[in-house]
Amino acid sequence: MENKRNAKHEKRVKKLAVACALCAVIISVSTYAWFIGMKTVNVSGFDVEIAATEGLYLSLNGEDWDYTVKINEENVTTAGYDGNTNSWGGEGLIPMSTVGKINTGSSRLTMYEKGSFTASPGGYRIMASEVENTGLTEANGYVAFDLFIKNLSGNEYYTNLDLKNEEAIYLTPESKVIVSDAGADADKTGIENSVRVAFAQIGRVIATTGADAEDDDYEEQITKITGISCAGGGIVTSICTRDAQIWEPNDTAHVDNAINWYSTACKKRTGADITKPGSFGAACDPIVNGTAYPTYAVSGVIDETDQVDNYDGTAYNGWTNSISPTAAKGKLVAVDTFTDTEKNKKGVERPEFMRLAPNSITKVRVYIYLEGQDVDNYDFASLGKQISVNFGFTKERFDGEDVGHTGPELPDDVQSVREADYTATGAVTNIVPNTVSFDANVFSVPRDVLEFTFEDDGTAKKATYQTPTVAEPDGKWTIENVVEGP
Repeated sequence: MENKRNAKHEKRVKKLAVACALCAVIISVSTYAWFIGMKTVNVSGFDVEIAATEGLYLSLNGEDWDYTVKINEENVTTAGYDGNTNSWGGEGLIPMSTVGKINTGSSRLTMYEKGSFTASPGGYRIMASEVENTGLTEANGYVAFDLFIKNLSGNEYYTNLDLKNEEAIYLTPESKVIVSDAGADADKTGIENSVRVAFAQIGRVIATTGADAEDDDYEEQITKITGISCAGGGIVTSICTRDAQIWEPNDTAHVDNAINWYSTACKKRTGADITKPGSFGAACDPIVNGTAYPTYAVSGVIDETDQVDNYDGTAYNGWTNSISPTAAKGKLVAVDTFTDTEKNKKGVERPEFMRLAPNSITKVRVYIYLEGQDVDNYDFASLGKQISVNFGFTKERFDGEDVGHTGPELPDDVQSVREADYTATGAVTNIVPNTVSFDANVFSVPRDVLEFTFEDDGTAKKATYQTPTVAEPDGKWTIENVVEGP
């Protein structure tokens, strides 16, 4: 019996290892880009699926925990908790700009959009206003939703905010943003190179919150999870003093059309008056496909007196008066994004993506948007495109290649499953859905299946999955006879 359980555990671990943390996003777009065109990106075809490896559990409502959650336009509010402020972008995605600061009053990401944008003799003059998203709802123009992450490693919970007592989380190497084949001229515009995903950690509580609550205070316990805010206090540790971690996919990719637009529009800047041709000179230094360039993002309100050009910065037109090392009104900041270049590093060179405290539930506000200050944004960047975004997280720093693994490889395309022990009295038949299988007194159940039915020797049965707790981190299946009648 012990050998059998060990074998089952080994099989479960292998399947979990194959089911690495992937988030799939599909964006159907029919639009243009950033401050220049200021048109919108249709998000009607947008889907998000997030999965986590063993030890991390996910939830959209703070109550139902699993390795995988799904969110899309249809369930963006219903999948969340009562009173959530999830948003699917309204009419579409409007290119934004942010340096990752969190508004501690509203517990939301501080973002900026175009106030005005007009051609200068050597680029484009920017005027930017702060997005009004501090009220009861998020603004339109980007996708935002709450994701709760339960980290069950360790027994100690640290109430103080200190990176030294937290655990590293890595972005999976498979994470990517591409234009799907469904888009016309899919390989020519490069809109995928301007996508950003920001993860704003709002706060955390101990992982046992709500796990063992009695019926009379269960809802109150769940509310403590969903109600996590920057204000902190009580059982909540606020994390809003940290900037959001921003993932920049395709940091070295630049399509020919984007390069040509930049080469035509950008001129070296030598004077403060942005309206005078004499303030600009020769062509800017070229950008080259395969090389990463910084994003000088909007860090504060910019008006006409600030005289900021969108190509300001050492890497582009050479003008640095508009650049600040920290967020400030009228300034651009070179954002320290987490790039694909970093994601693709191997072994000990692989950097962490973010950190989570052990034995905790962390509320993360996720934003998906177009960064208007990306050098790959230009007027024709997203004509009729469909963008596919895949990302995920893991605690594993190394893969088999990193450590020179020469043993057996994991098979491809193994679906992540849970296993449910069940001692049958007779033949097990009529399993619904048919993706569930039964062999040697063990059901193998895909992780997106939370309930299934079957017959044991003719008796109807129903199996229901109960979400993980600290006491039972693998969750638990309950199997009962199906009782018919009133």
